[in-house]
Amino acid sequence: MKAQVFRGVDQLSYEDVPLPEIASDEVLVQVRVVGLCQSDIKKIKYPLYEPPRIFGHETAGTIAAIGSEVNRWSVGDRVVVLHHIPCMHCAYCLNENFSMCEVYKNITTTAGFSPSGGGFADYVKVPGHIVRNGGLIEIPENVTFEQASFVEPTNCCLKAVKKAQIAPGQTVLVTGAGPIGLMFIMLVNYFGARAIATDLIPSRIEKALSVGAEAAFDARDPTLSAKIQAMTGGMGADVALLAVPSDKAFFQALECTRKGGKILFFAEFPDELEIPINPNILYRREIDLIGSYSSSYRVQALAADIVFHHRIDVDALVSDRYPLADLGIAVDQAIAPTPETYKILIYPESNK
Repeated sequence: MKAQVFRGVDQLSYEDVPLPEIASDEVLVQVRVVGLCQSDIKKIKYPLYEPPRIFGHETAGTIAAIGSEVNRWSVGDRVVVLHHIPCMHCAYCLNENFSMCEVYKNITTTAGFSPSGGGFADYVKVPGHIVRNGGLIEIPENVTFEQASFVEPTNCCLKAVKKAQIAPGQTVLVTGAGPIGLMFIMLVNYFGARAIATDLIPSRIEKALSVGAEAAFDARDPTLSAKIQAMTGGMGADVALLAVPSDKAFFQALECTRKGGKILFFAEFPDELEIPINPNILYRREIDLIGSYSSSYRVQALAADIVFHHRIDVDALVSDRYPLADLGIAVDQAIAPTPETYKILIYPESNK
C-alpha cells in the first residue's frame, strides 16, 4: 500500500509500505479521508519524533478486515477512527485528565513503523484496546466521510469549551479565525453564548461573521478592547479562547477579558517562547488561566452527535482537498495559507 512516511524533519516520502497485519482483536480500516491537523504539521516540521513514522489521525474510512475475536464490527462498516483511548482507571483518568494517561499517549493506531496515528496511508490498523473501548464510531448513512473526519477535532474543541465552562449568555473572544477558531465560533453559538473573533486576514474576518460570530475585528485594531467593552456593558469578555500561538494575542486577551473571567490556551506555543506577566494582574482581577490539550473521552459521544446531526456546519470549514501523494504541498499551504485556506483534507490513492 502507499503511505507518506516521515523520514526526518521536513522530509516526507511517498512510498510503498507493507499492509499492516492485524491480530485477533484488531481491525484494519481503509482510509477514505484524513484531516490535516496542526499537530501533524509540527511533527513533520520539527524534531519532535524519531523517524520513520506515519502520521495522520483525523481519520474516517471503511473496515477492510477484522480479527477473529472481533464481533462488534463487520467488513464494510463505515467508521470514524479515534487514535487514542484512555485506560479509564489510572489516577489521571479518575480525575478526567484523560489526555495525560500513559495508555492514551502510547497505544495508538498505526500504518507501520512506530505507531503514530497512521492516517496518511491507504490503510490503518486499529489496536485491540481501541477497538474494545469505543475507538471506532459508526458513521450514519446521511453523513459523508469528510464530515465524519471532523469528529476528532470537534472533540478537542468541545473539551476546551467545556473546560472554560462556556454558558448561555456569555461573551467569548476567539483569537484567530482559522479552522479551529471557526469551529470554536460554531460551538460557542451551539452552547448559547456569543462569539467575537479576531484575525489578521480580512477574508477570515468575513468568514468568522459568516459562520456565526456576532462581531469580528482586525487583531491589530488599537480600539479592540474599547469595542468589546462597549459590546459587554463595560465588563469585557467572559472567556477568551486562544486559537493562535501568539504572545500578542495573549496580552490582547488579557486586556479584553473581564474581572473574574477565563483565558484558555488551546494553540500550542513554540517551546522557546516565554510570556512575562505580573502575577498581581491575575490575583487582583481573579483571571483564570486554563490549558486544554487534545481530546476527552467524556465528550466523545457529544462530539459525534454534534457532527452527525449537523449541529455545526463542518462543510463550511473545508477549503482544500489533496491526494495523499501531495501531502507535502498541503503542509506547505497550511504553513503559508492563502486568504481562503481553512481546513485541508487528504485522500489516499486507494479511494480511486
